[in-house]
Amino acid sequence: MRSGVFFSDYQGDMQLRRLPLEKLRLGLFLAALCVFPFFADTYWLTLANQIAIATIGALGLNVLVGYTGQISLGQGAFMAIGAYSSGIFAARFDIPFFLSIPIACLITAAIGVFFGLPSLRLKGLYLAIATLAAQQIVEWVITHWTGLTGGTEALVVPSPRLFGVRLNRDFNFYWISVGLALLVALFVANLFRSRVGRAMVAVRDQDIAASALGVDVFRTKLVAFATSSFLVGLSGALIAHYRGIVTWERFTLETSITYLAMIIIGGLGTVSGSFFGAAFLTLLPALITTVGRDLQTSAPGIAAVLPFVQQGVFGLVVILFLVLEPEGLAKLWRNVKDYFRTWPFSY
Repeated sequence: MRSGVFFSDYQGDMQLRRLPLEKLRLGLFLAALCVFPFFADTYWLTLANQIAIATIGALGLNVLVGYTGQISLGQGAFMAIGAYSSGIFAARFDIPFFLSIPIACLITAAIGVFFGLPSLRLKGLYLAIATLAAQQIVEWVITHWTGLTGGTEALVVPSPRLFGVRLNRDFNFYWISVGLALLVALFVANLFRSRVGRAMVAVRDQDIAASALGVDVFRTKLVAFATSSFLVGLSGALIAHYRGIVTWERFTLETSITYLAMIIIGGLGTVSGSFFGAAFLTLLPALITTVGRDLQTSAPGIAAVLPFVQQGVFGLVVILFLVLEPEGLAKLWRNVKDYFRTWPFSY
């Protein structure tokens, strides 16, 4: 384990990657991301795009839940706001995607602040119920405001183009989704090295003590809701432009629960945990679906049951992580790094 004083100035101590081995791992990871799309087929590129978009959404939710301690069950609602806002601006007002996406993020952030107002008086289970109400309200508005959203009909979003190049093809969109995921991860990592981020963590750990130390608890909570909603809206807007079709079924309560499971399995309050959780819960259903497709000829009975097994596996995995490793996959990854850092002196 690390011990002693490693740096003689603040610049060295404040680096995101302090040790040469950490910088090497990061360089290899970035190199792998750059090489991957040139060797992957359409199937794997689709999964990579889904993981990148889910990572952005998980990072946004982690800002609110993992770092600030504000339970939210409205993830699907805020993703829907981002998706519909960006899709409507692009489809009905012919606004380019590189303008409609940030506008949609700002709209989502504003609505997130509105639904974050009850956090002044509510916390814990009561706040979770309030955000659940936000989920139901947004779903009702989307399905009944037919003049704006189209109701239960799908909203068709034009393909994003830049210099005549269609960007929502898997290979082209990979660079957008992965690039934005890396930028969001860098933003979140630096956010919690700042005064605002440390205030969020203080509110999470003990809001009364944070208030006594001079932290404006209510303002900090609203900033957390705004930041989280902005990033979640970005995730929803990317889904709209990548898929080309926006439907309310994609942003139900099940979506909110799935993203909450992502940050629980990946690790609350960690940037790497958001990536691990998004990758895990994106690849697990894909793996089960692939196994079911392979068993359709040899064992059709098992293949027919697998869709129901998928839901059971999802719940079982969440329970196992809560019981056996509450800090998630990020903690397991830290254990692996610590083992090799101290090997062969395990003590």
